[in-house]
Amino acid sequence: MEKVIIIGTGCAGWAAAIYTARANLTPLVLAGDQPGGQLTTTTDVENYPGFPEGVMGPDLMMKMQEQASKFGARVEYKMVTRVEKTGEHFEVHCGDNVLESETVIIATGAAPRHLGLEGEKELVGHGLTSCATCDGAFYRDVPVAVIGGGDSACEEATFLTRFASKVYLIHRRDELRASKIMAERALANEKIEPVWDTAVTEYLTDDAGEVCAVTTKNLKDESEGKIELKCVFVAIGHIPNSGFLDGLVDTDENGYIIQQAGSTRTNVEGLFAAGDVADHVYRQAITAAGDGCRAALEAERYIAERE
Repeated sequence: MEKVIIIGTGCAGWAAAIYTARANLTPLVLAGDQPGGQLTTTTDVENYPGFPEGVMGPDLMMKMQEQASKFGARVEYKMVTRVEKTGEHFEVHCGDNVLESETVIIATGAAPRHLGLEGEKELVGHGLTSCATCDGAFYRDVPVAVIGGGDSACEEATFLTRFASKVYLIHRRDELRASKIMAERALANEKIEPVWDTAVTEYLTDDAGEVCAVTTKNLKDESEGKIELKCVFVAIGHIPNSGFLDGLVDTDENGYIIQQAGSTRTNVEGLFAAGDVADHVYRQAITAAGDGCRAALEAERYIAERE
């Protein structure tokens, strides 16, 4: 019987592992099919405290893993397929293998939605991203594009005007889905140029493999075009990695795990959620790490109270 099983190895998972390991709970961390989470697909990270020169995303994750391991956390590269509450403990299913634990911390993150174009995954971090807050500062005085029409797309486009020379806001419809105030703010910005009724059909790259342009298709008259730019920010939403829980915990309509107010506790006693799997607002490495800390402290207290 484990004291703590942590599912996920992004910032939330490793922070939870560091704290529970230092509390002598010897947590078991299950890494799944993408160890390190989204930061393993990111090159330079400049906004994580403690790294004034920036740090490579995979390097940051490796340092967190080393720190957790130093204090006694164990890592197994298993994919969790189901979690069940059985009496006073949990059963974590990894295929045919079943692990038992007093508590479980879900830190499986969320995956950004992409367009599904050829070569898209390989371009992430090379002129294709889903986080303006993370990567906007890398694209000063150059043209960029935001794909989407909701609040997130408008917010990201407006944020990017602080850095980019021009922001193309590419949307499949002829009006934005965003709230009125967000849409008006974006469209009133002289740096933002809306590209209506348009879909991106292909990413074009330069000799270094970096995005340099996109081809487009007008969905009304089917005319084709090309926009030269240095980065594409895809803002069409995220998919929280919570499907494997199969209704065990309460989620919102989009699948994000619902945390109890001021806590990482879920509606299931002994089950905690941390990071992007429960956060559709901030989605930052530092907020995920903070959530992992909170979940670890709450799991530790939960175990102590039961003992």
